[in-house]
Amino acid sequence: MSSEKSLIEIDLVFKYDNELKKSFFIDNRNLLIFDSFFWEEVLRSWLRIIINEKKELLPQCVFNKQVFSLSFEIIDNNRISHLNQNWLKKNGPTDVLSFPIISELDNANDFFCIELGDLFISLEMAIQQSKEYKHSLKKEMLWLASHGLLHLLGWEHNNNQQLEDMLKFQEYLISEIQ
Repeated sequence: MSSEKSLIEIDLVFKYDNELKKSFFIDNRNLLIFDSFFWEEVLRSWLRIIINEKKELLPQCVFNKQVFSLSFEIIDNNRISHLNQNWLKKNGPTDVLSFPIISELDNANDFFCIELGDLFISLEMAIQQSKEYKHSLKKEMLWLASHGLLHLLGWEHNNNQQLEDMLKFQEYLISEIQ
C-alpha cells in the first residue's frame, strides 16, 4: 500500500441483519456489499478523492483530517420507512438516508477524528433499483453509498444544477474504484 493510501483511515461501524441477507438471493458477484473491509476501502478511496479534488465544497473541519468515523447499515424497507417518518416526517421507504453530524462547532475544535454521521441503505430498494436500471446490486449499492457519503460531507441538491453536479461526481467516484 502506498503512503498516499495510508493517509486516510476509516473507523467504520458496519452492520446488516444476517436474516435480511438470507431472505434475498444475493449472487456471488454481489456478496461484497456485506463485507466491512470492502466498504472501508471504498470509503477511504472516495474520501481521498473528495478531499483532493473537491476541497472547496467541504466543511472546513474536514481539511487536513486523516481519520473519519461513520456508521453504515444495510436495512429493510420497514426500518428505513420508520427512520424516514421519525426523522424526516416523510412516509414510506426510500433508498438511502444520511444523518450528518458535522457542525460549525467542529471548526473550533481540533479533533483528531471527524465523525461524519450515519448512513442507511434499504437492501430491498437497492435490489429493486438495480433491476430497474439494469445493473448489478453492487453497483446500485455503490451509487447509494456515494450519494449518502456526499450528504454526510454537507453536499445538498436543492436545485437541478446541484443535483446534476452531484450525480456526475458520484459517477466519477464509482468509476475510480471499479
